[in-house]
Amino acid sequence: MSFVQAAPQLADPYRDDRVLQSWLVRVLPEAQRRAAESDFIALAAYAQCTYARQTSSVPGEPVLTQWDVWGRRVDRIELTETWREGPAIAAIHGLVADGHDRSLGEFARAQQFAKVYLYHAASAFYSCPLAMTDGVATTLHDASNAKLRERVLPHLLSRDPAAFWISGQWMTENTGGSDVGGSETKARRDADGAWRLTGRKWFTSAINAEFALALARPEGNPAGADGLALFGIETRDADGSWNGIMIDRLKDKLGTRELPTAEIHLHDTRAELVGDTAHGVRAIAPVLQVTRLWNAFGSLSTMARCLALTRDYAKRRSVFGKPLIEQPLFADALAGWEAEFEAAFHLAMEVALLLGRVESGAGDERDTALQRLLTPLAKLWICKLGVRIASETVEAFGGIGYLEDSGIPLLLRDAQVFPIWEGSGNVQALDFLRALDKLGIEPLVSATDAWLEDAGGTMAEMDARIIRDAIRHAATWLRDHACDGDGLQAGALRLATTCARSIAAALLARHAAWAQCHQNDSTSAKALQRFCAHGLDRIIEAS
Repeated sequence: MSFVQAAPQLADPYRDDRVLQSWLVRVLPEAQRRAAESDFIALAAYAQCTYARQTSSVPGEPVLTQWDVWGRRVDRIELTETWREGPAIAAIHGLVADGHDRSLGEFARAQQFAKVYLYHAASAFYSCPLAMTDGVATTLHDASNAKLRERVLPHLLSRDPAAFWISGQWMTENTGGSDVGGSETKARRDADGAWRLTGRKWFTSAINAEFALALARPEGNPAGADGLALFGIETRDADGSWNGIMIDRLKDKLGTRELPTAEIHLHDTRAELVGDTAHGVRAIAPVLQVTRLWNAFGSLSTMARCLALTRDYAKRRSVFGKPLIEQPLFADALAGWEAEFEAAFHLAMEVALLLGRVESGAGDERDTALQRLLTPLAKLWICKLGVRIASETVEAFGGIGYLEDSGIPLLLRDAQVFPIWEGSGNVQALDFLRALDKLGIEPLVSATDAWLEDAGGTMAEMDARIIRDAIRHAATWLRDHACDGDGLQAGALRLATTCARSIAAALLARHAAWAQCHQNDSTSAKALQRFCAHGLDRIIEAS
């Protein structure tokens, strides 16, 4: 054999990530950053370990055994190695607990999501139940059922692997996911006052969870979403058997194949009310605000993995007499993908910071409004971007990128779940419209101006004008269509994408100015110029 192409190596996801390192130095207080660094280092090392495992062995999938050899119904699930490692990784490194640690103050979420960013691509989507666990914990903090809260919450936030629980969220039934008003699961009360649920749940991810929140309709409640109540379920009885739960099958999915997603039936499953006997959809809304942010960070983590492998491969691959990284067209394309990623990174991290400020009480009304407005924007745009960059990665690797044992197709398949999970892009755009109806677009316009002012004179005047023009065009378009309900909905995706890209650009500009001043690094400034050159305004395209 005359030639064998050298395989790409995964660089250290923590030490070699310029974007993350620079952001941590600028934002996270030094003492807090130093205290968390051992976790950052360990999670990066774990990522390199699991990458080596993935590329040297055949990936596994969960296996469901419904009946034992004697004919008893057992519904036993055998998990993959990475999933068996998940609880210890999550608990020890505080992947859920950090976000609820009041001693970390307003930076609790920033520290947490920096860890999530390092972990997700290594997790085989164990990040999915962690996202749900985080969202459920957020909901239980305000639950009126104090006994349920005091019993379950310590498990969800535990840093002890032996005590740590993960949680599911069981909303989706045969009718679909976004419109849950047609849910058919029934709730009835026993003579002793205990609740029992009966029905079918069509998508239950991480069915191995110890706890779950579920929507069901108490007997006598009206049809529609307002007639649903929110219940908490401990999935196992004291003897370890299922609590009235039968697993029909595991889903056969395009990606996220190590994640055990099941179709189940509930048969008189014991449950507890989380709050009222109605308005359960409203009660579970805090889960979505948290899990949608996890979606954005999962997509970011995937993009970081894609770009790191592509960059390393391009240095090792020689074509037409020189390394691929030195070929002008490829180098230009790679720089463009990296610019898009860097802008997305700063948008996601800003939402994490806002969430931490709001939850800690350090934020004001402006922070609350921005957090509500930016969450669907980050989920929408970043998750779609992740699919695009994963696809570009397959193409960058050529034929090898299309082969399963390269590990590259897995990145694309898994990235595709993010625009779907917890509401598609259209659902996010409509949610953004609802937030605008309550809060207006002025918080976004004024915040963009403030971030550009922070950037000062270090950024190109043309870039500043492009950013301001795009966000103001969005505001004008919104005003002009205020009385046109159908027009607003039809243009919601273009409006949301324009706002997301404009705000991401302003945030990148702020960081680029800091990096130039404090680190003598113009890389972020160059990324900003590329990002703005790609165009921010998506309303123009179809107006």
